[in-house]
Amino acid sequence: MSALSLAEALADLPEPRSRHGRRYPLTAVLGLVTLGLLLGRKSLDAIAALGPDYGPALAQALGFRSARTPAKSTLSRLLRRLDADAVEAALARWVASRLPPDAGVVSIDGKALRGSRDGDIPGQHLVSAYAPCAQAVLAQVRVDAKTNEHKAALRLVGILPVAGKVVVGDAAFCQRDLCRAITDQGGDYVWIAKDNQKALAGAVAANFGFEAAARSIAAAFSP
Repeated sequence: MSALSLAEALADLPEPRSRHGRRYPLTAVLGLVTLGLLLGRKSLDAIAALGPDYGPALAQALGFRSARTPAKSTLSRLLRRLDADAVEAALARWVASRLPPDAGVVSIDGKALRGSRDGDIPGQHLVSAYAPCAQAVLAQVRVDAKTNEHKAALRLVGILPVAGKVVVGDAAFCQRDLCRAITDQGGDYVWIAKDNQKALAGAVAANFGFEAAARSIAAAFSP
């Protein structure tokens, strides 16, 4: 697969607007949002200000049909209507097209998004897939309040190209349907029992200790 540009990857996103509500090209708007985030502009107000700040040259470079770029309200309406899974899939294709051929390991883990907690409202909980060789997040999905990391990981595996790769995670992901979803796509998996899972880690160690003892006894009685 040849390396995709981000604009090429985002161009495949389904258009969420009606034909009468497409004043600005979707790819251009997403390019504006991406540029704003890369520049450290974390609010829609700050991102919308990019157009006035940098003038017609920026609008033309991003693919807008005129010198005018969308206001905050337009950005808000459009971003709320985007299919989040489709966006993650597009970003996953973009990153995957740039991975080296030997990118054989993908690590998945769940974390609360830093700074997303608002008073008594819990922070956003995400399950992410990370490619260590590229030091890049391939995709991430939100863990809904009514589900858990295991179910979110199933959605994530449905987005990721895992064929020929080893998916690594902690023992919380040791679920039959998740393992089957990975192997059905031609991948493999390794689940790790960490120190914070003391009972499970102890059971694993005991089983390996039993195997070692059995091998020693068998060796002692072998001719």
